[in-house]
Amino acid sequence: MSNKSIFVLANPVAALISKTSMIPLSAYQFGTRDSKLTIEEDLTFAPKFDDHGLIAAMAVDAETNEPLMLAYMNEESLRMTLQLGQAVYYSRSRQTLWHKGATSGEFQEVLEIRTDCDQDALILKVNQRGGGCCHTKRATCFYRKVISPESGGLVKLQKV
Repeated sequence: MSNKSIFVLANPVAALISKTSMIPLSAYQFGTRDSKLTIEEDLTFAPKFDDHGLIAAMAVDAETNEPLMLAYMNEESLRMTLQLGQAVYYSRSRQTLWHKGATSGEFQEVLEIRTDCDQDALILKVNQRGGGCCHTKRATCFYRKVISPESGGLVKLQKV
């Protein structure tokens, strides 16, 4: 039995077209974290936010499963993501909501959200719109891999 929960957004494009008839954020309710069994096996989404009120959210390309970026969400940004069908994160450095693409045009259309077994991390399967996803204008923020030296020494990076 898989310990992954899957939330599929019914029609993210329709949500964007009809913004005036959107469901209010308060209508998106999360479950309670009553027990380990409930969290791991129940089909109610009960995300675990850290001490800062955040949960890690890894965006991956919906077609290739390539990692695009790692960001964080708070309760409000997670609800906004569900409401809009586009990724909305919480910027730790700016301490504010961050609707991915609102200023750059590089929106992420969210097709699916998965959570891990204890619901403290998310994977967003997205269609990246408007070019690259990274602030460096690359297709992914993960454009380098770590190279471990065979006999110790300085750990290097290699572009991929």
